[in-house]
Amino acid sequence: MKPSETVDAELVALDKALYDALNPLASAMRARSTGLPKDRMWDADPVEVALSILAAWKVVDVEVGRLAAQAARTAGSYGASYEQMGAAWGITRQGARKKWPEAIDRPSTEAKRKSSTVELFGGTAELSWSPACGGWRWSGHGADGMRGEAERASSFSTKEEAAAHAGVFLKEHAADRS
Repeated sequence: MKPSETVDAELVALDKALYDALNPLASAMRARSTGLPKDRMWDADPVEVALSILAAWKVVDVEVGRLAAQAARTAGSYGASYEQMGAAWGITRQGARKKWPEAIDRPSTEAKRKSSTVELFGGTAELSWSPACGGWRWSGHGADGMRGEAERASSFSTKEEAAAHAGVFLKEHAADRS
């Protein structure tokens, strides 16, 4: 048995606790909807009584969903991955990401656009976001002392694409090209 599996005794105790918690909610909802005094609020067609209980379970279901999302956000804030959350919930990583999209903080757009440096073949290139052209650019110094940069009219849609072009420049301007 996996540590996360429940045993019958735990399920029986959970059912009892849930029914004990549901009764006051169902009674209050039933009294409001019928206008009957509390001592007569269950005097009705059995279908209506059963539907009242179903409506109360819906309230519980929504609240459990809210609490589960809160638990997922807490787990994410401590470093849990969507894969781990999915395993805990019995769903896939993708299912967990869809169920709790805000559980893990993703870097902001500004953080994603942070400049960085590429060091290859003895040279360096700076990768930076250009708001003016709405893309990534590079400029660098080859190991042979040559300077270079992305053409004025060009920018790249991803940082990785700009890095690849910078890498080509740095390779072409390595100190020892033998």
